[in-house]
Amino acid sequence: MRLMSPGFILASVILGGCSRHAPDKMSFFVTGVATKEGGNLGGLAGADAHCQRLADAAGSPKRQWRAYLSAAADGNQPAINARDRIGKGPWFNSRGVQIASSLEDLHGAHNAISRATSLPETGNRLAFPHDILTGSNEDGTLASGDATCRNWTSTTGHAVIGHSDKQGQLGTGNSWNSAHLTDGCSVELLQVRGGSARFYCFAVD
Repeated sequence: MRLMSPGFILASVILGGCSRHAPDKMSFFVTGVATKEGGNLGGLAGADAHCQRLADAAGSPKRQWRAYLSAAADGNQPAINARDRIGKGPWFNSRGVQIASSLEDLHGAHNAISRATSLPETGNRLAFPHDILTGSNEDGTLASGDATCRNWTSTTGHAVIGHSDKQGQLGTGNSWNSAHLTDGCSVELLQVRGGSARFYCFAVD
């Protein structure tokens, strides 16, 4: 019988623990189920409700989930920054791995968002979402111009997206929340560059 070294056993335990779904600890995920109307998410309220439904279905006890999305001023409604909607942290993904300790850490150069940690609410590594809707600058504030699919109510216009794997072309292609504009807001145009109307969800409580 082949004996395993203590070091191998310890590494296996650590890796095994990191691979388990941890809904009790989860406070960050990428939407595992896309909406069916591209950039029309039903506004911020519709996006928040989508986050809440997915989190509830995954067994999260968190009571308040928010979509990481910015929105432009509209009538009496002032502009909304994504960073102001999501609480203060820390945040953990669906396997219990901390991705940021605070708002400053999240929007700094050393957050732990990556291909390995940008997981859906189920904790499964299935279809990997590359382009993530945000409508935001790198500091989490509202991006200027046509950047939010008409405040997430339309399949026309454009949106600023981030790269959940921090991989991309030169410039801001390595940004998790502000990489480039989409070609449009319809399902078909979002798919051109590797998107599918996914977005980040954060627990406020």
